[in-house]
Amino acid sequence: MPKRARELSARTVASLRGDGRYAVGVVPGLYLRIEGASRSWVLRYQRKGPRREFGLGSYPAVSLAEARDAAWALRRAATLPEPVQAPGSAAQTAPAAPEQPPVQREPSSPSPTPDANGEGPITFEGCARTFISAQEAGWKSKKHAKQWTATLEAYAFPVIGALHPRDITIDHILRVLKPIWTSKTETATRVRGRIEEILDWAEHRKHRSGKNPARWNGNLQFELPSPTKLKKRKKRHHPALPYLRVGMFMADLRSRQNVSRKALEWGILTTTRSQEIRGARHSEINLQLKRWTIPKERMKLEKDHIVPLSQAAINLYQSLPRVEGYDLLFPASEGGELSDAALCAVIDDMHGADLRRGGIGYLDPVQNRVATQHGFRSTFRDWAAEVAYFPKEVIEHALAHKLKDEAEAAYQRGTLLVKRAMLMEQWASYCSESNPQLHP
Repeated sequence: MPKRARELSARTVASLRGDGRYAVGVVPGLYLRIEGASRSWVLRYQRKGPRREFGLGSYPAVSLAEARDAAWALRRAATLPEPVQAPGSAAQTAPAAPEQPPVQREPSSPSPTPDANGEGPITFEGCARTFISAQEAGWKSKKHAKQWTATLEAYAFPVIGALHPRDITIDHILRVLKPIWTSKTETATRVRGRIEEILDWAEHRKHRSGKNPARWNGNLQFELPSPTKLKKRKKRHHPALPYLRVGMFMADLRSRQNVSRKALEWGILTTTRSQEIRGARHSEINLQLKRWTIPKERMKLEKDHIVPLSQAAINLYQSLPRVEGYDLLFPASEGGELSDAALCAVIDDMHGADLRRGGIGYLDPVQNRVATQHGFRSTFRDWAAEVAYFPKEVIEHALAHKLKDEAEAAYQRGTLLVKRAMLMEQWASYCSESNPQLHP
């Protein structure tokens, strides 16, 4: 059995920082688990086998007092023996918690019930964590599993986390989705899909039966506006710098000296995405062949992608410091990869500095927004089509795009490396021109 910990106050709990699991006292095994921005309550207990964890919802949606009440009720429901208290222990001085029903985040819902094996109560949150644990090995990255957990903890668990899967109705699903459906459409559609998968899994395990209340077709489509239409209405492209200003931007960029600056330049010269840049490794570079091979795990299309390196890209690579035993090209100062925001932060700083010295900054003139790292892929696409005169399929291969014409894609199976090498060399040369002309 877990030890009784010193009782923490609500103020102390609110001040906890750093990833980890923090015992809050009064109820044996009750912890606040912190993982990045995610905070959730877990009850650890052991009965007929290995130690287990049971989720009690996210914090602060579920308060310290509510978590303690729910933990006491669940311990009694599972008939778990309480630990023997040592004389004079801190826990012994705490007042005995009165018998109260478990926290009901949905008033009409019954308390969680033990499963057929008596292993503890079955809840949507318990099913979700079991499902994620079973599936995460096959997902693209560990980050994917964290995103599943974070979105469910933020939006689903506070509403349906403590409910038995069979008790979840379409009204519960709507209470989860409606607050974010129009304001955070992409997130909301992912939450809906994740709930649907978990409830399908629960049906497979015979925890529920019947129509899945989170299903879209023939169900939620009659209750919520189409996410496709919402996205089209709100869709905005990544702000991009006009290609005529790339040379000026690159000259400004190269006047700066830091890891993020070099990572941004590398991304512009190779026309790659943020996750491909930030995860770039020395072991992926072949200087003899002048190639960078990005593994499928970091690619959107989940296929290995070969990037021909221009001489400018090779010169940049050779200027990077090499730390023994460290494979990342652009490590963060605290170790690990740079954050997703680091590259755009460089552009924001450059934009502000240019305005202060009387310039016009680095705006997308159509959107009147500061250009982004991803927007430089659009800048390259415009330049390649209007200035370089390379065939469309060469340009699309350079951007690691899937060809929209399925018939063309079926016959175009090569990687067009020789032509792409010529294209990237021309792009690098154009990026170095302070007064670019409208010719290749």
